[in-house]
Amino acid sequence: MEESSAEALDSSIQDHAPPLAVKDLKVLLETERSEGISSSSRDDDSTLLNPGTHSSILDENTKSELGIPEGKSKYTGLCFSDGKSCIDYILVYKKSSSQSEKREVFERNIRAEGLHMEKEACLTNSDVIFLKLHAPWDVLCHYAELMNIRMPFRRKIFYMHRRHKFLSRMEKRINQFRGWLPRKPMKFDSDTLPYLEENESFTAPFSRSRIHHFIIHNKETFFNNATRSRIVHHILQRVKYEEGKNKMGLNRLLSNNSYEAAFPLHEGSYRSKNPIRTHGAENHRHLLYECWAWWGVWYKYQPLDLIRRYFGEKIGLYFAWLGWYTGMLFPAAVVGLFVFLYGVFTLEHCPVSKEICQATDVIMCPICDQYCPYLRLSDSCIYAKVTHLFDNGATVFFAVFMAVWATVFLEFWKRRRAVLAYDWDLIDWEEEEDEIRPQFEAKYSKKERTNPISGKPEPHQDFSDKYSRLLVSASGIFFMILVVIAAVFGIVIYRVITVSTFAAFGWALIRNNSQVATTGTAVCINFCVIMLLNVLYEKVALLLTNLEQPRTESEWENSFTLKMFLFQFVNLNSSTFYIAFFLGRFTGRPGAYLRLINRWKLEECHPSGCLIDLCMQMGIIMVLKQTWNNFMELGYPLIQNWWTRRRLRREHGHRAMASLPQWERDYNLQPMNAYGLFDEYLKMILQFGFTTIFVAAFPLAPLLALINNIIEIRLDAFKFVTQWRRPLPSQAKDIGIWYGILEGIGILSVITNAFVIAVTSDFIPRLVYAYKYGPCAGQSQSGEGCMMGYVNASLSIFQVSDFERRSQPRTNGSELFEEAVKFCRYRDYREPPDSAEPYSYTLQFWHVLAARLAFIIVFEHMVFAIKTLIAYLIPDLPKDLRDRMRREKYLIQEMMYEAELERLQKEKNERKKKDRVHHKEWP
Repeated sequence: MEESSAEALDSSIQDHAPPLAVKDLKVLLETERSEGISSSSRDDDSTLLNPGTHSSILDENTKSELGIPEGKSKYTGLCFSDGKSCIDYILVYKKSSSQSEKREVFERNIRAEGLHMEKEACLTNSDVIFLKLHAPWDVLCHYAELMNIRMPFRRKIFYMHRRHKFLSRMEKRINQFRGWLPRKPMKFDSDTLPYLEENESFTAPFSRSRIHHFIIHNKETFFNNATRSRIVHHILQRVKYEEGKNKMGLNRLLSNNSYEAAFPLHEGSYRSKNPIRTHGAENHRHLLYECWAWWGVWYKYQPLDLIRRYFGEKIGLYFAWLGWYTGMLFPAAVVGLFVFLYGVFTLEHCPVSKEICQATDVIMCPICDQYCPYLRLSDSCIYAKVTHLFDNGATVFFAVFMAVWATVFLEFWKRRRAVLAYDWDLIDWEEEEDEIRPQFEAKYSKKERTNPISGKPEPHQDFSDKYSRLLVSASGIFFMILVVIAAVFGIVIYRVITVSTFAAFGWALIRNNSQVATTGTAVCINFCVIMLLNVLYEKVALLLTNLEQPRTESEWENSFTLKMFLFQFVNLNSSTFYIAFFLGRFTGRPGAYLRLINRWKLEECHPSGCLIDLCMQMGIIMVLKQTWNNFMELGYPLIQNWWTRRRLRREHGHRAMASLPQWERDYNLQPMNAYGLFDEYLKMILQFGFTTIFVAAFPLAPLLALINNIIEIRLDAFKFVTQWRRPLPSQAKDIGIWYGILEGIGILSVITNAFVIAVTSDFIPRLVYAYKYGPCAGQSQSGEGCMMGYVNASLSIFQVSDFERRSQPRTNGSELFEEAVKFCRYRDYREPPDSAEPYSYTLQFWHVLAARLAFIIVFEHMVFAIKTLIAYLIPDLPKDLRDRMRREKYLIQEMMYEAELERLQKEKNERKKKDRVHHKEWP
């Protein structure tokens, strides 16, 4: 840094007094009573001028410091009326609120902390008052040092390793070749995004004693808006509003309605009359809209550094994770699409579907009681072909690929997170100890113990009380899971009853496709039940979490997150698990069906298999769920904001609406939901589960997820930039408890895909037939000819006269087959009716069962071994990043040492100069 700037900064620090310390509450009250100070924080209407004039009251601290005479204040949308002090935070309250005394004391203590305040009446509601807060330079420096906020102090020195001449020439040729190619369309031009100095500089915890080390071009912009808002919020969380040990903090005042809202301001409008290419961005919000939230840049990379600067590291990490997940979906979607196309191209050469389509003389038994007719096996031709699209020779490879993909995704995300943590100065960041929740404090205020970290007394929850509450909460979770099972049971009953109803339907299209119609309507009803139960689950999870009485906000958030994920995961996937592993498995056989409550016959699979039902379930649920989520995510805030603007225009006119200040525009936007990023993460984690858990049955799931996520990124961006108030910028090192949930889903996906391939699909029965019972048995060869006769071998024979009375079809089949049906076929491995043990399991059944169990064991062990090996081989921290961190640590120490030497040498030279002058004055 130049010497002149260092001298100016040193003189400015000497001229400014240190920030005011926090005074005791009683002292403030006694001082006010004795001196009769009329505080500008009172709710008296006399302190506010006519709101139509845009006037505001500047508190005495601000006026005296800036020397602004009354009536000379300059009005601006992002500053105080002086036009210089920027607004760092907004508090909103109503004059009619009954908590005015707490608010007055709170505001006096805010002023005692050194914050500047200014009040503004609302233009559209006379009962609403805006309290604008500004943190001056001294307060920012004081709390930046207390909070260990890292600030830039020296430009980074980039160096390159010495290379061989041959490699240098090759690199030069490659760069020359790249110059002929078009620019990467997904990257922004270097002149589009602003230069962010903190990304190109070494940083260190801010210290006022070493302020001359830091790069300070302008004191007003040294701390960016997000950092200023975070510092002010930190102060507000520690200001008292009432006598008492823990009667402090803005959150408590928001919960008891002393204040209606609290938020930092957006940096102006996100729209501009002038194009950004010719006139540039007016502010960071405008730049984020043009480079991130606008639909025209859907194919571009996200400007993560800009997102982090505007919204904070926590939201920046969410979008970084979402972008990484979306990018990793590309290879999964491509491979899944290839698996599907492989099924399309090999469809005409599939011997199984050919055999089904040509089996016009094979008569299948009715799939329901009485109303369902006999069917030809060839009627299932279309379903057999559709099944082959998803259940083909590439399915096993794709299941293994997705299991490995999930591991690679998580391991490389660790590396990506480490790089972001380094670039965003989060490596050494430690989360502050959470404050005790007011509910916990009120419940256990009589029992105290000493905090082992702070050494201060705090409320304490007994061991027996804590675990009794956890036991009750676990019982509630178990009960709600039983509710989900009951809902699935209701869907099963619906499917059983409806298949007979559709079989007797008057419309031939429905009657001939009764099973598909049953599955489709059941899935839609199941989706409605899922959405209704989700509303119930949120309330139950909230109730159970509050019942547990977590000590801190982070404990509360983790407990609530785990419950909500568990509820919604079970709710969303329970029907899918039923179709995958139970549908058609326990129905019995014709003549001896297993019945539900000894009344309803359990549903059977389609003659072409159960996989088509699972594909329909996953496809419909996935599309409907994502469409509904996207509509509610963007549609609800859009409608709410549109209705608010419409009401205000009708009441105050278009001209008044156009002149609203920024704080009132932001107040009319929707607040960020109470659970922060919880809903955003939950949607994506549930989608990740759908993409991996049953992907063997639906290879197009990654493609649907990819399309949805491309839309999701822009929807979220548009919502954060245009529809929501600016959330408080906060820091975080990772995605928290969600990473552990992702790892759990990855493990579960290996198990479920092994069972889907072994139990739901026909992969194992076909394998056993090809190598044991088919034409190529014992010949060590494979091909289309080896599967000839597979369908006939997988169907058993039933004598129609052995039907139960309540299962006897109403027609004997003569209208379709010209004569009464005497024998029909069904999917199973059983002896014929004329054998010594009619309808008993054949040897092939036991071979298939043993092969299925063996495949599950081998598949799981193999995939888990591959996952473990990959996780071991991929280090969590890239080697070049480790070297950069070590070098940066070394350079910072050297720079600090050199800067300190320069300062000492400078002071020494100044003393010598003074000594010479001193000696000249004396003879």
